[in-house]
Amino acid sequence: MTGQATGNGRPKRTGEDRIFTVPNVISFIRLLLIPVFFVVYVDFHNIPVGVILFVIAACTDWVDGMVARKTGSVTKVGRVLDPLVDRFLLIFGVFAVFVVGRIPLWVLALVLIRDIVLGSLTLKINEEYGRQLTVSYVGKVATAIMMVAFGMLLLNWPLVPGLGLFEASWLPGFGTGTFSLGIFMAYLGVILQWVTAILYLYRGIRYGSTARDHGESEPINKAGA
Repeated sequence: MTGQATGNGRPKRTGEDRIFTVPNVISFIRLLLIPVFFVVYVDFHNIPVGVILFVIAACTDWVDGMVARKTGSVTKVGRVLDPLVDRFLLIFGVFAVFVVGRIPLWVLALVLIRDIVLGSLTLKINEEYGRQLTVSYVGKVATAIMMVAFGMLLLNWPLVPGLGLFEASWLPGFGTGTFSLGIFMAYLGVILQWVTAILYLYRGIRYGSTARDHGESEPINKAGA
């Protein structure tokens, strides 16, 4: 949202330009919790405290958004910070469960590649066309599933029997033995994440095509959710 011009020709700052709002402070706290969680869980091997920190960071995701909408304090910083914190939390969560050997390397790779691709796409769209890719409903569901999956994998609970189809170290859960239910939710979450990645890529291509067709020379502001 572009601010209105003031008497001296400078754009007038609007409410969206604020930084230190309650929702943004909550997001900053969530961001600070992420490295603390990783160190406590991986380096100090304190599983209960590590999981509690992860759950707090994950569960407060909806708090900042709800507060922002209820109080009318949606800001430009918040639109960028909130999904950024979600990405960092997922990345650190997947690293943690990979380090302790509860997910295969390809799950880690797919999560990281998706975030790199979408992060690059978001920057390109924002810089060239002044737009932000809005978060889709499927994307929110995928993020929620991944958060729950990594919470279960961090706890290694609840344990369920494997499918007994075949033994493969790169596909835990399909052989015999017991596995955390979180591994199956992680598979589902990865699939949904890549479905949303394809949707975002399609929308990004459409943004660029529409801008070129209309010969847009000025940035177009489209608020992200």
